[in-house]
Amino acid sequence: MNPRDVVLALLVVSLWGTNFIAVKIVLGVLPPLFLTALRFALVACVLVPFFRLRRDQIKGIAAIGAVLGCGHFGLLFVSLSGMDAASAAIVTQLGVPFSALLAWAVFGEKLGPARSFGLVMAFAGVALLAGEPSLPHWGPLAIGVASMVCWAISNVQVKRLGTIAPLALNGWMALFAAPMLLGLSLAGESGQLDALAHAIMSPPILAGMAYTVIASSLVAYSLWYQLLGRHPMNRIVPFTLLGPVISVAGGVTLLGEPLGWHKLAGGALTIAGVAVVQLIGGVVPCKDEPEPGT
Repeated sequence: MNPRDVVLALLVVSLWGTNFIAVKIVLGVLPPLFLTALRFALVACVLVPFFRLRRDQIKGIAAIGAVLGCGHFGLLFVSLSGMDAASAAIVTQLGVPFSALLAWAVFGEKLGPARSFGLVMAFAGVALLAGEPSLPHWGPLAIGVASMVCWAISNVQVKRLGTIAPLALNGWMALFAAPMLLGLSLAGESGQLDALAHAIMSPPILAGMAYTVIASSLVAYSLWYQLLGRHPMNRIVPFTLLGPVISVAGGVTLLGEPLGWHKLAGGALTIAGVAVVQLIGGVVPCKDEPEPGT
């Protein structure tokens, strides 16, 4: 890779890593499901006018909206509302191990000793993270793990969908997911209008919303797909291992989150396990849908 593309790859990962900080700030005002619905509505407004779908793609993308939009992002934002941003970023790394397990179960891909060892390391790291003293109870962690199962399932859905422009998939998935999430929010959350009015009057909250929609979604993915078009996927994807490192650093320095040995050891073990699965085992998750948690 030339120096310019290395810098672009680092910029993308930095945008994704700090997105957890932006979302955590916004969650201080907006309910998590309502925030997710609002984010997808804004993304859909920007992307959908530029892309059209074939009729045979509608059903598949609607299903991806339910699993990826509601299942992954909705659950992840609920999880993030109950735990610190650094821990949530580490949990999102389980998307790769779960994708490897589904590839083995659904497509018959072999795991092998290296991949199996990496899976054990990654899951052991998150189990260690469960002992983090700053985590009030295991509920948010369990919800975060469930969100990554949904992300792995969405990999299978995208592979079965066939060829589609990545930004078209992101935009139309957001369009289908937004009303589903709004319905879930109306059924299980309260005070949305008051929270939205507060958010509109708060520059930090508006900045956080703008960041997660513009920087993390539109800018980062446009750059990411350009990089994937110029380089082999196995050369680009390892940069994503820096994402949780950036999130942990941002959570500690910007949000004042504690940095205990559970988080350090669990995070290191999880990232090492994912690295083994990606780099040694040769498993690379589908990159036509969003990076987990971004």
